[in-house]
Amino acid sequence: MQQPQHLREHYRHFQPITTRWHDNDLYGHVNNVTYYSYFDTAVNSYLIEAGGLDIHRGEVVGFVVSSSCDYFESIAFPERIEVGLRVGKLGNSSVQYELAVFREGQQQACAAGRFVHVFVDRQSNQPVAIPQGLRQAMRVLLVA
Repeated sequence: MQQPQHLREHYRHFQPITTRWHDNDLYGHVNNVTYYSYFDTAVNSYLIEAGGLDIHRGEVVGFVVSSSCDYFESIAFPERIEVGLRVGKLGNSSVQYELAVFREGQQQACAAGRFVHVFVDRQSNQPVAIPQGLRQAMRVLLVA
């Protein structure tokens, strides 16, 4: 079975990230769990900058409730990468992000994944509707 192609043109926003020394594992490549931190960095940077998310004092926070990643090609320190971001599903209180890790300037992804945020009230931890500023920022990335 052939892997689906994850091409740069399929993503709407890119977050540049420089791999760090401690990202490499004993095998000399970025450890699989580190990709999830790249995903988190890309999504939250975008939500803060484009959607006005206040991670310190905001009434609403996003909890990751599901995630996955497929790996196609190794990356290692030192490399500059770009995490492509798009939104696959946008619900009332949840959103599914689709992400891909690209070497700087390359067209084919080295890894691709997804994660789901459920937005909750910071105090009660109960799901709430995604605030309008965040929802608008997510709509820009929607590929439905």
